[in-house]
Amino acid sequence: MMRKASLLITGVLIGASAAMTLPHVPGLLPGAAVAAVSDTYRQLNLFGDVFERIRADYVEKPDDGQLIEAAVNGMLTSLDPHSSYLNPKDFKDMQVQTRGEFGGLGIEVTMEDGLVKVVSPIDDTPAAKAGVLAGDKIIALDGENVQGLSLNEAVEKMRGAVNTPITLTIRRDKVEKPIEVKLVRAVIRVQSVRSRAEGEVGYLRISSFNEQTFDGLKDAIDKLTAEIGADKLKGFILDLRNNPGGLLDQSVAVSDAFLERGEIVSTRGRHADQSTRYSARAGDLTNGKPLIVLINGGSASASEIVAGALKDHRRATVLGTRSFGKGSVQTIIPLGSNGAIRLTTARYYTPSGASIQAKGITPDIEVVQDLPPELAGQVDDTRGEANLRGHLTNEGTKDGQAEESGSQAYVPPEAKDDKQLQTALALLRGVQINQAFPPNPADGVPN
Repeated sequence: MMRKASLLITGVLIGASAAMTLPHVPGLLPGAAVAAVSDTYRQLNLFGDVFERIRADYVEKPDDGQLIEAAVNGMLTSLDPHSSYLNPKDFKDMQVQTRGEFGGLGIEVTMEDGLVKVVSPIDDTPAAKAGVLAGDKIIALDGENVQGLSLNEAVEKMRGAVNTPITLTIRRDKVEKPIEVKLVRAVIRVQSVRSRAEGEVGYLRISSFNEQTFDGLKDAIDKLTAEIGADKLKGFILDLRNNPGGLLDQSVAVSDAFLERGEIVSTRGRHADQSTRYSARAGDLTNGKPLIVLINGGSASASEIVAGALKDHRRATVLGTRSFGKGSVQTIIPLGSNGAIRLTTARYYTPSGASIQAKGITPDIEVVQDLPPELAGQVDDTRGEANLRGHLTNEGTKDGQAEESGSQAYVPPEAKDDKQLQTALALLRGVQINQAFPPNPADGVPN
C-alpha cells in the first residue's frame, strides 16, 4: 500500500548522521571499528559518484529528488519485502488508512468501464442522506469528467476538508438524464467491522485493523447479543479471511475481547527494548460463547496474531486454509517533511512461542472452497510470505525443512456458496460434529 536535495546537501546530511553515531574520541576506536567506518565512507563515495554520473550523462535530464527517493527506497526494500520508504503523500495516505477516518462522502466505490461505480453508500453519511444508490455511476466531479482518471485519483478528489462542498454527476440505470447531487463532506469513519445475525449465530467480519476496529467489534457483539438474545445465541463466527492486517495494538485488543487471561502475542527485536509481551485482561465480551475463526491465504499479520492467540489458548476453533505467514512487525519512523520509513523491527510469536513467519497459522479444521466452473484453473493459491523474495526466514525452521505459507484465498460472493462459512454455521448449530470443535481449554497454553 506504499511508496530535494543537491548532492552536496545530501552528503553533508549523511556525513553528519554518521558522525553522530561515533564515540566522541575517534582515536579510541578499535582498529576493526575504524576500518568499518572507513569502508562505509567509501561506499557513500560510490553512491555520490554514481549519482553524479547519472545527472551528467543519462539520456534525459533526471529529477534529483526522484533519484534520491529511489535510492532510499531501494536500500529499504533490499532488507525484506515489508520495509519501504513512504514519500509525504504515501505517508499521509497511510495515516488516513490506519486512523480509519477522513473527510469525505461516505461511499464505497470501484472502477467499471472507466467510470466510478458506487458499490454501497455508508449509512448516515452525506452520500446516503443525499440518496446516492448502489450501482450509480459517477461520471463527473465538480463538472470534471471522471473518464481517464484512475480510481485512486477519483477517490482523492472526493475526499477533502470537512464542510467543503462537491457536486457529483451521476448516471443511474433507467433514468434518462444524468443526476446532479450536491454534497458537503463530513467525517467518515471506515467500517472495518461488519456484522449480521445468521439465525441464532452472530457473524463478525473484520476486513482490516485500524483505530476504529475494537470499538466496532464491541458495538457489533453488543448489537448481536441483544438482537438474537443471550439465551438463544449459540456462538460467534469471527471472519478474518482476506484481512491483510493493520495495527498491532488493535489485534491485541480484538484478541483480548475473547480472552480472560494469558499472553496474546510477544514481539522480539534485535535489541532488548524492542521485545514486548502483550497479555489479556479479565473480561470476555461474549461471556464464553463458542467461537469459530475463519482464515485463508489472504489472512496476514494482525489477523494471524488474533487467530494464533485464540487457537493457542483453545478459545476458538480455527477453520479454513493456511494463513499468509507474515510474522514481522513494522515500525513507522517519521522523517519530518520528507515522509517516513516503514522498517521491520521485530518478529512476533504466538502464546506457545511459535513464529508465524513464512509458516502461517494452520487451521484446526481445513475446509477448501469449491471453485465455480468459470474460475477453475484461474484462481490459484495465494503466494504466501514464504514465496516472497528476500523474506525473513523462520528461525524455527530446521535444516532441510521447507517453509510454507499461503493457500486458497477465494471467498464466494454468496453466503450459501461459502463452504467455510456454512461449515462453521453447521458446527455451531450442532448439525455437524468435529473433534476440533469445541476446543478443550485444558489443552491450551498455560495461563
